This record gives sequence, C-alpha cells and structure tokens, in this order.
Amino acid sequence: MRPRLRRISLRTRLTLVYGGLFLVAGMVLLGVTYVLFGQQLDRPGRLIVGQLVQSTQPPAPSGPVPQKFMFTPDGDVLTGAAAERWRQRQNDRLRDAAVTTLLGQGAIALTVVGGVATGLGWLIAGRVLAPLHRVTETALRIAGAPAADRGLHERIALRGPDDEVKRLADAFDAMVERLDRSFDGQRRFVANASHELRTPLTLGRALVEMAMHRPSASPDVRRLGEDLLQINLRHEKLISGLLLLAGSEKEITERAVVDLADIVAHVVAQTEGEAHKADVTVHHEPGEAVTSGNALLLERMVQNLVENGIRHNTGDGSGRVHVASRTREDGRAELTVTNTGPVIPGYEVPTLFEPFRRLDGDRLVTAKGAGLGLSIVRSVVQAHGGQVTARPRDGGGLTVTVVLPAPGAEAAGPGA
Repeated sequence: MRPRLRRISLRTRLTLVYGGLFLVAGMVLLGVTYVLFGQQLDRPGRLIVGQLVQSTQPPAPSGPVPQKFMFTPDGDVLTGAAAERWRQRQNDRLRDAAVTTLLGQGAIALTVVGGVATGLGWLIAGRVLAPLHRVTETALRIAGAPAADRGLHERIALRGPDDEVKRLADAFDAMVERLDRSFDGQRRFVANASHELRTPLTLGRALVEMAMHRPSASPDVRRLGEDLLQINLRHEKLISGLLLLAGSEKEITERAVVDLADIVAHVVAQTEGEAHKADVTVHHEPGEAVTSGNALLLERMVQNLVENGIRHNTGDGSGRVHVASRTREDGRAELTVTNTGPVIPGYEVPTLFEPFRRLDGDRLVTAKGAGLGLSIVRSVVQAHGGQVTARPRDGGGLTVTVVLPAPGAEAAGPGA
C-alpha cells in the first residue's frame, strides 16, 4: 500500500484530505440534526395532525357522548381510543416522512456540496503548491545541466508573502548562489594559475636552450638540457590541459555545424607519427556524423581519445586503435574509439574520467600525458549537450562512445 500512496501527488492527497474532512463534518452535522429533530418529534404530548376538541353539545338521549372527539381531514368524527390511534398513526407517518426527507435529501445535498468542495480543494491546492512546482522545476533544470556547474546562474526569485514556501525558495536561491560563486572561483583559479605558470616555464625553457647551445657547453650539459626541456614540455602540456579543461566547462554560446568525419580524418592523419612511433596501427571509418558546436573543442576531444588509445596500448606491435563516426537512427552523431591494451576492471572505468587519474594510479606527469585526456573529453561532451560512455573491451583495452545532439537539438540537453 505504501508504494501506491507515494505515487499519489501531494495535490491529490491534499484534495482528498479537504474533501474527506468536509464530508465527515457534513455527516456529523447531518447526524446531529437528525438526533435533534427526532427529539423534538418524540416530545410527550406534542400534536402534529388532528386536534381533540372538547364537546359543547348536550348528551344524546340514546346514551352518553364522549367528552372529546376528533375531526379527520375526510370529515369523519373519531372519538376515544380510535381518535387517539388515528392521531398516533398520522404522527408516525409524518415523522417517518420527515426523517426520510431529512436523511435522503440531506445526503444528496451533502454529496453535491462535497463534490463542489472537493473541486474547490483541488483548485486551492494547485494554487498553494504552484510555488513548490516552480522550485522543483528550477532544481530539475539545474540538476539536468550538462555540467555540474551549468545552470547555477538560475534563481527562483519567488514573489509573495513571507511564508514557509517563500523561505524555502529563498534558501534554495542562497544555496545555488554560493555554489555558483564557488564553481566560478574554482574556474578562475585554475585559469589564472595556469596563465601565471606559463611565464616561468617559458622563461625556463629559454634559459635551458641558451645554456645548451653555448659553444662551451659540454655533452653532459646538453644531455641535462634535453632532459630539462622534456620535463618543461610535459609541464607545459599539463598547463595547456588545465586551461582547456577550464575553458571546456564553460557554456558553448557560438555553435557551428561540424561533421565529425572531417575531424576524424584530420586527427588520424595528425597522430600518424605518434602511432608509428608507438608501433600502433590506427584504423578509421569516418562516416558522416553532423552535429553543432565548437570545432576546436570537438577536434581536441577526438584527438584526446585517439591519443589515449595510442598511448595506453599493448606496445608490442600488435596494438590497434579503431575510430569510427556515424549518424544514429535518431539523428544524433556518434563517435566510437576502440583500442587494445591492458585489461581494465569494470569498476575502474568511471574513475578514468576524473582529472589526474590513470589505471595504474600514477598521478605524476609522464610521457603518457598528464591524466587530463578523458576528463577534457567529458567536459567537452557535456558542454555540447552530449553523452560519453566507456566500457572495457573483451581481451583488454577500452571502448569509448560519444553521442552528440543533431544540429539544432542541443537545447534539449544531454542525450536529447
């Protein structure tokens, strides 16, 4: 019974409560009226029909004449016990008719008025709960935003009396405002810190290059310089990834029609050298997959997926990466990147989309990257209103599937 009651809306429950209370109150009132009415009818000596009249005529010669007699509506004259019985029968009939009328018509009137009261209760409950619906709709829009911080600029801004509902809406607005400031401050911190870190890295690279290219530089200095440049390059990639991650979490305001097939062909050609160096074969099937969004971000998304498949592969010459794009039956664009590699437990897959997370648990910047590839992919996909899923490949490796809305359908939200 409890699951059924939970499926009933609050408005319906309030209406049932209003209608039930009204019907109960009406039945109590009708019962009290019936009791009082019965008491009045049952009072001793009360005459309802007929009247006993004292005789004023002299007694007849044939015998005594009763002192009291009664005229019936038909003109008959009843005396003595007959008159009393007739009067009692008429009183009983009138009482039964009155009680039947009171209960029957009263019940009909109570049913009609109860139905009207229930309808009015439905309307009143709707007006009372309208602010709560507004709070719920705003919360659902914020919760359904493509990114965790998307939609936090929305406010309920409920107007009306300072009651419990308005205080709830104001508390919700205050909470969302604090979250919005927190997320905005976090993005600004990442962006500003990344920009500030670029300057010393650029300066450090210039100094290392100057020391390496001096005529008096020894071979040890040159080898050390090469190592320092390699470390500097990795740090620059990390900062670039942080900047891109911060930028990809912003809302896409300017969109253009983009075919993922063109991006797939371009990225595969661009990463051919890295694939050859890693001894990994890349196959691609660039089928038409049209969506709308930022072309540079979408290109970086595809590039991260392909590079992730190349870098986290078998490394023994048998590595494969398969990239395919197509248009689904519902009109959405789909990109699938499958790579061979080490066996990945299913419970580890969700953590791969978190920043600085790798399968081996290493959180340092290595030759395989800074651990931001898939987190950037997720941010770009969510910013475009799409969905990204990953699952372990049979035999080892990973299969990542990205689904993006058809052109003009991005307003419907993720997975629309």
